[in-house]
Amino acid sequence: MLTEIQKRLLAEVADLKAAPKGAYNIRSDGESAARNTTENINIVTKTDKPGIDIIIKPGTKGEDVHIPVIISRDGYQETVYNDFFIGEDADVTIIAGCGIHSTGCELTEHSGVHTFYVGKNAKVKYIEKHYGEGEGTGERVMNPSTVIVMEENSYMEMETAQIRGVDSTYRSTKATLGDKAVLKIGEKIMTHGRQSATTDFEVDLNGVDCGCHVVSRSVAKDDSKQLFISCMNGNNRCHGHTECDAIIMDNGNVAAVPKVNANNVEASLIHEAAIGKIAGEQLIKLMTLGLTEKEAEERIVNGFIS
Repeated sequence: MLTEIQKRLLAEVADLKAAPKGAYNIRSDGESAARNTTENINIVTKTDKPGIDIIIKPGTKGEDVHIPVIISRDGYQETVYNDFFIGEDADVTIIAGCGIHSTGCELTEHSGVHTFYVGKNAKVKYIEKHYGEGEGTGERVMNPSTVIVMEENSYMEMETAQIRGVDSTYRSTKATLGDKAVLKIGEKIMTHGRQSATTDFEVDLNGVDCGCHVVSRSVAKDDSKQLFISCMNGNNRCHGHTECDAIIMDNGNVAAVPKVNANNVEASLIHEAAIGKIAGEQLIKLMTLGLTEKEAEERIVNGFIS
């Protein structure tokens, strides 16, 4: 039975107020709190290390998988390994996310290692949210690592968001794309106080006519720091695009470190970065409509990362 705190965490990271339809595994303080499988989606507990295997049959269409993680025990630290096997011609949505509630002075941490094997012609939408809360002084740390292997003509779309309350995060994503495979990643991050966030993307564009599109939007407030690293290796006829858009406020700091390696004459790779403060004319326009400066800033920031 979940507590009210655990229920609130689930609502924040996975929009769940009750058990979802379809396949799911809810992990709470290191244990499986609830699980359901379907005819087409099986979830199996690993026997050699913490985590699960999510096995999606070929041809599965229109099904969702929820695998949220919640931690409400102060000082708890874990590393979890989840492997996803998406069969050929499948079309599914996977909703993950992690929420930490901390009231003590100890470090509380979740590190998740997710590996996706996306079969030929398969389509996957992956949604992941991170959220922290509580009055404790202990750090709330989340370090997600994602490995993606995409076969011919497969498609994967990732939506990741760091909502608030995460003191430190290091997000690593490594992908290998086959012929005509397409990977799209959208990242949204908000940091404040003395929080830090690092994003590290590396994509090997190995297949003929494969493509990758990465967009990062972030806001750094107070004394927080962010680092965006991206590396695209064009090893065949391919196209790749990374974009980092960031707003800095107060004493915030954002750095973008792009790297593109064109190892084939027909590789087309682009990197864009724009970092700066909120434009004065935007504030003035909203303030003429009756908003205070703070309200105008909040409106602009919310619109930027929504």
